[in-house]
Amino acid sequence: MQYIRGHHSDFDAWAEAGPNPGWSYADVLPHFVDLEDNEGGASPYHGVGGPVHVSTLRDKDHNPTSEAFVAACLERGYPANDDFNGATSEGAGFGPVSIKERVRQDTWTCLLAPVAGRDGLTVRTGASVARLLVEGDRVTGVELASGERILAGREVIVCAGAIDSPRLLLRSGIGPADELRAVGVDVVHDLPGVGRNLHDHVLLGVVYEAAQPLPPGRNNLSESVLFTHSSLRASRGLPAPDIQVALVHVPFHSPEFTAPANSYTIAPGIVYPRSRGSVRLLPDGGLAIDPNYLADDADVVGLIEGIALSREVGAARAFAPWRAREVLPGPDVTSDAALREFVAKAASTYYHPAGTCAMGTGADAVVDPELRVRGLQGLRIADASIMPFMVGVNPNAAITMIGSKAASLVTGVEPRVAANLATA
Repeated sequence: MQYIRGHHSDFDAWAEAGPNPGWSYADVLPHFVDLEDNEGGASPYHGVGGPVHVSTLRDKDHNPTSEAFVAACLERGYPANDDFNGATSEGAGFGPVSIKERVRQDTWTCLLAPVAGRDGLTVRTGASVARLLVEGDRVTGVELASGERILAGREVIVCAGAIDSPRLLLRSGIGPADELRAVGVDVVHDLPGVGRNLHDHVLLGVVYEAAQPLPPGRNNLSESVLFTHSSLRASRGLPAPDIQVALVHVPFHSPEFTAPANSYTIAPGIVYPRSRGSVRLLPDGGLAIDPNYLADDADVVGLIEGIALSREVGAARAFAPWRAREVLPGPDVTSDAALREFVAKAASTYYHPAGTCAMGTGADAVVDPELRVRGLQGLRIADASIMPFMVGVNPNAAITMIGSKAASLVTGVEPRVAANLATA
């Protein structure tokens, strides 16, 4: 339920990667502003009256360990950040959330439910799509698992996510020709990048047993967060923080470990992973999903640095009333070999897969800057799969923006408001 957009350089990198005109921060900021109904009011960075309610967690609702985390970060010299969707995402503070009156503001609630009865819109559930229908170089509709065919008057827009969007293309014969033939699928369109470039945020838990009973959470379990630079990124002068550290006021760890129930977690994660995986079709129509986590040693090094940073924050005076002992990795886990062994067992996904139908203009790109599938007519993709690189934050806000951008590309209708921070 964190609603953090991403650093401005994330979107500038998208624009430069293709190149992909129309996707720089200056281009997408109006969509972010237009989407918001921000309880803090309107500003060049924020909007009111939009469909997505964005709130700031109120002081009286904060878990005390969340308060201790922010205080500990400031104690250790990290800057405070009162608005992660403002000028920068760097620093420590309480993240903006998509929560209104204790109800999660998901995209169904905010965007689709209010218009579900509109003429011309039919919402169907339980209608699994088996494949796309293609005639020549044009996608003409979809075939459901039941055999029913639904034809498109203008185009088909696939929004099935970073796993199921490539799955649908591959099942439809759209993807790497040699791999499709190997699993018995007739090649409709050779597109080598489908299912490639799979990447995901990876994190782990530095867990502390609490010295007193922890009060239950009243919001999402991760209210406060720190975004900061790794030593490598800082030395290169790169603009966006690449380590995210969250306070989780319950024990958070992989199944290989255990921790006392009355524990809290300082959870470091790497938000610009270098490792890349894939989504491939199997002969039975299923998927081989290989996230390939930690294949690049830079990701391991980043998590080890995140552990050191988390221990530094966890040992601050601000945590003194709450800190009993470090449970994970454990105070004896200090050598490089021991830390690497811990990372190998403890690393877990944020569940933020992206990039498998990446936007661009090169040979491996799947969609162009208009989100049209390259080499085909009548087909677009609009979800996390089109990200050439993952944004360095929880991606919910950026994915919602992709939907807004896709709507503008299809209809020609631009956002209601024009943001005035072209160089923010």
